[in-house]
Amino acid sequence: MQIFTGIMLFAIIWWMVFFTVLPWGNRAVENPEPGHAASAPEKPRLWLKLGVTTGIACVLFVVARLVIDSGIIDLRS
Repeated sequence: MQIFTGIMLFAIIWWMVFFTVLPWGNRAVENPEPGHAASAPEKPRLWLKLGVTTGIACVLFVVARLVIDSGIIDLRS
C-alpha cells in the first residue's frame, strides 16, 4: 500500500468512526438559555470523543491494512 493510499484510507475510517462516536453520551440541556438550540448537548466532551475516535480508527486501519496486504481482498483486479 502506498503512503497516500494509507493516509486516505485512515482519513475515511477516522471520519466514519467520528460520526458514529459523536452522539454517544449526549444529553440535552434541561433549561436552555434564550437563543440556544434546545437540542444542543450540555457537555459534548469533544476531546474525549476525538481520542476514542482516533484509537478505534487506528485499530480498524491496522485490520484493513492487514486484510489488504494479505491478499484476502485484491484491490488491483
